[in-house]
Amino acid sequence: MRWQTHGERRIYSDQWVNLCAVDVQQPDGLRLDYRVVRLRHLAVAAVVNERREVLMMWRHRFITDCWAWELPMGLVEEGETPGDAAAREALEETGWRPGPMRPLIYAEPANGITDSQHHVFRADGATYVGPPTEKNESDRIEWVPLAEVRGMIDRREVVSSGSLVGLLYLLLDEPTG
Repeated sequence: MRWQTHGERRIYSDQWVNLCAVDVQQPDGLRLDYRVVRLRHLAVAAVVNERREVLMMWRHRFITDCWAWELPMGLVEEGETPGDAAAREALEETGWRPGPMRPLIYAEPANGITDSQHHVFRADGATYVGPPTEKNESDRIEWVPLAEVRGMIDRREVVSSGSLVGLLYLLLDEPTG
C-alpha cells in the first residue's frame, strides 16, 4: 500500500534538522499533514584490527543522559562521500587512521518519521596518528574484542542505532567457534 505525497512545507529549519509537514494521502483515502524530520546523513566506521578487536568510544549522550560504547560516526559533509566521512570521523574522534573503507551495511533507523540514512563502513586495520582532534567526543577510546560485543549489547552498553547495526553485521561475518 503506497501513500501519495501532494506537497511539503518546512515548519522549522537549521544546520542540523528540518521539520516538515508533508501533505499525504493514505491508501484508505484519508489525507493529512504528516510530520517528517529531515536530517543530514550519517557515516559510521567499524574498524577491526588483526586481533579481531573493534575500535570503540565510551561516551555520554546528553539527550538521553546515557553512557555507552559507540563506533566512530558523524555527519556527511556537503561534497563528501559517506566513505570519506567515515574515515574522517574515525581519525578525528579516535586518532586512528583507518585502512581502506568498504561498505558494510546501509540502514534507515526510523524511516517512519525521518529520512536519516546511516552508511556503515568497515576498515581492516588502522594506524595510530596521535590524540583525537575532536576533544568533546569521548572519555575513552579502546579496541574491544569482537567476542565481547554481544554481551555489551545484551547489557545495553551499546545503544546507538548506527553502532548496533554495524556491530551486529560485523558479528554475522565472524567465524564461530
